Amino acid sequence: MATASPPLATAFRPLAAAGGAGGGGAHAVGAAGRVAPRRGRRGFVVRSVASDREVRGPASTEEELSAVLTSIDSSAIASNIQHHADFTPLFSPEHSSPLKAYHATAKSVFDSLIINWNATYDYYNKVNAKQAYYLSMEFLQGRALTNAIGNLELTGQYAEALKQLGQNLEDVASQEPDPALGNGGLGRLASCFLDSMATLNYPAWGYGLRYRYGLFKQIIAKDGQEEVAENWLEMGNPWEIVRNDVSYPVKFYGKVVEGTDGRKHWIGGENIKAVAHDVPIPGYKTKTTNNLRLWSTTVPSQNFDLGAFNAGDHAKANEAHLNAEKICHVLYPGDESSEGKILRLKQQYTLCSASLQDIISRFESRAGDSLNWEDFPSKVAVQMNDTHPTLCIPELMRILMDIKGLSWNEAWSITERTVAYTNHTVLPEALEKWSLDIMQKLLPRHVEIIETIDEKLMNNIVSKYGTADISLLKQKLKDMRILDNVDLPASVAKLFIKPKEKTGKLLVQSLESIAEGDEKTESQEEENILSETAEKKGGSDSEEAPDAEKEDPVYELDPFAKYDPQLPRVVRMANLCVVGGHSVNGVAEIHSEIVKQDVFNSFYEMWPTKFQNKTNGVTPRRWIRFCNPELSAIISKWIGSDDWILNTDKLAGLKKFADDEDLQSEWRTAKRNNKMKVVSLIRDKTGYVVSPDAMFDVQVKRIHEYKRQLLNILGIVYRYKKMKEMSAKDRIKSFVPRVCIFGGKAFATYVQAKRIVKFITDVAATVNYDPDVGDLLKVVFVPDYNVSVAEKLIPASELSQHISTAGMEASGTSNMKFAMNGCILIGTLDGANVEIREEVGEENFFLFGAHAPEIAGLRQERAEGKFVPDPRFEEVKEYVRSGVFGTSNYDELMGSLEGNEGYGRADYFLVGKDFPSYIECQQKVDEAYRDQKLWTRMSILNTAGSPKFSSDRTIHEYAKDIWDISPVIMP
Repeated sequence: MATASPPLATAFRPLAAAGGAGGGGAHAVGAAGRVAPRRGRRGFVVRSVASDREVRGPASTEEELSAVLTSIDSSAIASNIQHHADFTPLFSPEHSSPLKAYHATAKSVFDSLIINWNATYDYYNKVNAKQAYYLSMEFLQGRALTNAIGNLELTGQYAEALKQLGQNLEDVASQEPDPALGNGGLGRLASCFLDSMATLNYPAWGYGLRYRYGLFKQIIAKDGQEEVAENWLEMGNPWEIVRNDVSYPVKFYGKVVEGTDGRKHWIGGENIKAVAHDVPIPGYKTKTTNNLRLWSTTVPSQNFDLGAFNAGDHAKANEAHLNAEKICHVLYPGDESSEGKILRLKQQYTLCSASLQDIISRFESRAGDSLNWEDFPSKVAVQMNDTHPTLCIPELMRILMDIKGLSWNEAWSITERTVAYTNHTVLPEALEKWSLDIMQKLLPRHVEIIETIDEKLMNNIVSKYGTADISLLKQKLKDMRILDNVDLPASVAKLFIKPKEKTGKLLVQSLESIAEGDEKTESQEEENILSETAEKKGGSDSEEAPDAEKEDPVYELDPFAKYDPQLPRVVRMANLCVVGGHSVNGVAEIHSEIVKQDVFNSFYEMWPTKFQNKTNGVTPRRWIRFCNPELSAIISKWIGSDDWILNTDKLAGLKKFADDEDLQSEWRTAKRNNKMKVVSLIRDKTGYVVSPDAMFDVQVKRIHEYKRQLLNILGIVYRYKKMKEMSAKDRIKSFVPRVCIFGGKAFATYVQAKRIVKFITDVAATVNYDPDVGDLLKVVFVPDYNVSVAEKLIPASELSQHISTAGMEASGTSNMKFAMNGCILIGTLDGANVEIREEVGEENFFLFGAHAPEIAGLRQERAEGKFVPDPRFEEVKEYVRSGVFGTSNYDELMGSLEGNEGYGRADYFLVGKDFPSYIECQQKVDEAYRDQKLWTRMSILNTAGSPKFSSDRTIHEYAKDIWDISPVIMP
């Protein structure tokens, strides 16, 4: 290796390369997750977790190196960056570019992270404290570079170092692609939680899947949204290390047999290998650096069929590898086909199985000779982020019983005390239901376990409610069963035998035959029932009947107890989560009440102490300190310190300055500077030119009917129509200039959502080129919305729309980010909007729309044909259909808002009902915005009222109330 400059040789030489996918480096890895820095001319003591022995280098120590790194200056950093550009090659040496500078800079930062990453893991092993594990199908991390150097408090040094190398930190950071590991709020919440866990020094890891192509990259074309594969891994990921020695087998299909040891054995089938890829999660102003472990899937090389390949059957030769690797190709693959459903179920099981095997391996390693499975819940907490990781419950049962040899009762007690569930939705289609037939084929042992859990649950229900009120018992079983439309087991089905209305020849099987699935002859069936009937009378079928003239009653099984072949048999995953975990939490106060009083009311009646609320939060590091540095500096100046970054309660100190003219002036300047960045962003991504003097009105979130982007764009259409009806003078007098910004992805197979995207872009194409309205109104759809786009849009936003149908949004987190950055919200009383409004003040929130308790009645009113639409709503629909926005056919879109019944009709999300209230509220927005002093005061009070919505508060609550873990402070 060539000799580097003196600062580089002194400070960084032992950490010359970071390894991992695309890195070309050479870090050794330990099976338990520790990174051993490569030894160069100088070395230090490293502990190999796999062998529990010391590997000793010739001179230095890890502590000495750490001391050097914590005192480095910009010149040393510049030398290290140059070193990685030269000796961690990803690019041809003759090429110099911001992308090459980014990778070299990332590797330099990674050098600093490794020391704390190693130390954190070693210390967790040493103290053996209880650790939380957060399982999620999504982690929407955002770019790592600015976040990492911010948390390391090295932003200034890296900016200066890059300047010395002729580069600009902002330009270099912009080269980083967003990791395509999530889509919406679910993944962003998980990432905020990881940041808070590390910052607050909680021993906790995240587990997810490493999607090669993400959900999709969104392109806005003439016909609307188009999807192409994400390319975030094409140039390698400098923030991960592949752990080739940390892998676990994952099985599908096969069959279950009972061994001579009395245990069940799952044999045969398809076997793949899950391989760990680790990403460091640094805390802010702390040494704690936790881990996000992502799984990729493959099979061993010997599974490649060389014979088939040489025979010309190349597809068959690679079939095993393709079947394994495609599990981690795409987030949420389309599931309209049976193949798509199977792939999704494989994804979920892979996450659960690999993660639990890893967790159990770590528990066993830390326990050593004192291993006691009863200690497992006191050392491990598993949090299921939504229903995707539900299979953790039967998988943990399977491992404990079939592999570790525990009894059912022992395994169930451990599982129930270990696992907890966060519910994120009240939408029926989002409460996952898996085909029992598919699951039986793919995971036969797990179905056996689920069937037993289901039967034990039903026996508990019968014990609680008894049989006196059979209708009530039926309703509880219907609500609470895990298996839906599946024959009741014999122990429960016997309660639903009733006399036939007419006596005569028996046409049903006996209870035992139903339970066993046997087909018996009619004479056998009749004999069994007659025998039971005689027994109930106190005699046998050979005794003479007391009254020879009287026929014995004939019994039949209530249809309620039987499978209906016209309906699918399904596994209700949310019900399994509630039954199998010790805690169920909602994510906003109103949502948690809906969970208790509606979604899981029967479960709440049975286990009220299981249910609690944990209102979501967002990390103030990424979502204000790093993405809005100018406003952050203003806040620190007026509060008197930057302590608010770790203690957001201090933001309330801004309230007393809300009317101060100097603060208001600085506040408006920061907002305008952020708006200028968005002007450039819009021009670059769409070609549209917008005015920074207009109000920036933003709705950015996943495209879904319940989030009501359709209500927003119809309000814009109404505004445009009224503008067109006025003179130029009246337009200026009547309307505040607005730039209406949309962003978000419609799921590839969600046709109605894609129609909404197309409609928005059609309106934009008309409005933005209309000289009559000019800068009074612009409509922009920002393509491929992601975290990096959000980090620019949110600081620049002045009005943010959170307008879901009341009672349908669990919480939302973008509403918190907007409020924290001084953006004023317009919204319904839904999700966290309720709490935001309480915290910032009713006068600083624009409220409209029906309330959650009214929704069911309003839908019923619609079904009965009693709803009378507002004339303004009819006016705007007619205007859309007039052809003013082009030749596209909007009949399906407008038709969804019409009629009183039918799939895709009857305005289920109450756009028409809330439309008058919405446009009247928007007039109040215009009035308030004209008074910039009032508006700025409202903006300041939104920031001042946002302390509650830090994810630090949320994680403290999870740690105390659900996980029972404590901070572990690094020495």
